[in-house]
Amino acid sequence: MSSSLAYALPPVQPAVAPRPHEALQQHPGFQRLFRPGALTVGLILPLETHPSRPAPTMRDHVAMAQRADALGFGALWMRDVPFYDPEYGDTAHIFESMTYIGYLAAATQNIVLGTTGIVLPTHEPMYLAKQAATLDQLSGGRLVLGLSSGDRYSDYPMLGLDFETRGERYRDAFSVFRTLTEQSFPNFHSARFGGSPGKLDLVPKPPFGRIPSIAVGRSQQSTPWLAENLDGLLAFTPSPDGLESISDDWQAHVRTAAGEGAFKPLSLGGYLDLSSHPDEPFRRVPGGFRAGRNGLVNYLERAQAAGLSHAALNPKVSRQPYAEILDELAEYVLPHFPSHV
Repeated sequence: MSSSLAYALPPVQPAVAPRPHEALQQHPGFQRLFRPGALTVGLILPLETHPSRPAPTMRDHVAMAQRADALGFGALWMRDVPFYDPEYGDTAHIFESMTYIGYLAAATQNIVLGTTGIVLPTHEPMYLAKQAATLDQLSGGRLVLGLSSGDRYSDYPMLGLDFETRGERYRDAFSVFRTLTEQSFPNFHSARFGGSPGKLDLVPKPPFGRIPSIAVGRSQQSTPWLAENLDGLLAFTPSPDGLESISDDWQAHVRTAAGEGAFKPLSLGGYLDLSSHPDEPFRRVPGGFRAGRNGLVNYLERAQAAGLSHAALNPKVSRQPYAEILDELAEYVLPHFPSHV
């Protein structure tokens, strides 16, 4: 952790936040993962295979995170699953994501710590802003915040929230989040999440001026709105033949929203069932795909050529021990798609 990020209170006079592209050019996490024309590889937690069980054991999870860091993977991505619903049969990595990021930040050095994604309509955005800015400070700028609207209906009545209005809540919460993290002593009002007459300020502020925030899926929003307001998009794994069309559509909306030459990365994410046959090609499975290591490289090369910038892979459905998967990916896949230094 860099001592140069020691936090100082901001001046009382309102400060103008850096323009988004300027802030993100300085953000270590964003720069490690996202650059035009080059694809990087990250891992969706847990770092453990458990294809036939709803919950991982989380045994040796810190050692596995440190190993992924040392091997050069781009990111560790955490999902936001607060409750176990047997109908879904999946508890992700069990631990609360923002707390877990803080724990892993202290145990790792370079790897990005991201979310795929925080279910924004179910979170109070002022506290989320405080959590995210704190984590970005303490990790040395390694946080990339993926934000989703959630696909688990059962979470919403549990929290006393209306599932059908989650798209509206997403936009409202995102506006509050951006306002508090990027403005000093803001004067604002939200229909759902309070407001301020400009006499209070959120501390700390993001150390590099902006917390990279990407949409995970469409989040009940239009593509033009996402392209204008978010810093990128993580889509669910397209088929090989669909990579160019999804990329062309996203880039066209980014150009319209932010101008020619604007860069807002497109990424993909999903389950990886890593085959023991190296040349097995891409084959769709529920929630992702199956491929051998060479088939995976071929698919990711097509994704890179189509303009995608990152692949977040979740090998939990694979059969091999996770340590073997890490070693195989590090030896045969990562050399083609290194993280940016």
